[in-house]
Amino acid sequence: MNTSQETPTLLLSGLRVALEAAPDLPLTVIWPDGEAIEAHFHVTEVGRVQRDFVDCGGTRRTLVTCLLQTWVGDDTDHRITGAKLLRALAHAAPILGGEDLPVELEYEACNVVQLRLVAIAPEDGALVIRLAGKHTDCLAKDLCIPSARQAGAETAACGPGCC
Repeated sequence: MNTSQETPTLLLSGLRVALEAAPDLPLTVIWPDGEAIEAHFHVTEVGRVQRDFVDCGGTRRTLVTCLLQTWVGDDTDHRITGAKLLRALAHAAPILGGEDLPVELEYEACNVVQLRLVAIAPEDGALVIRLAGKHTDCLAKDLCIPSARQAGAETAACGPGCC
């Protein structure tokens, strides 16, 4: 998880509001580099993904997201609209648990990648979803990074679990 200043991830409530405002528009998904994914993609799963972990400083953490898994099939006439994605979100409501989760999209290129949804807005007859990358970060810099420690603190020792 990156703690630096970056575009915040779109929350589920923001996604729903945008889809409700333009239910008949087809969805276009834009990679971080500005290119669009194939227009005939499917959303094959809507999931609540919870990751429980311990950071390198020994702090237990939980990260929960709504993950939209996409797939590109051979049906090149397929187009998903705002209304279709709203129906999928409604079917997933019992497992999403009413939480306003950050939304991510999973896509298979040469590898399976997960990207953050950072914006959604109508543009040129489509509802355009913009993606941004995910980044790793040290969540215990004060314990693991000598330059992040207070002046005068011992720099030779690391915290629990710190590598």
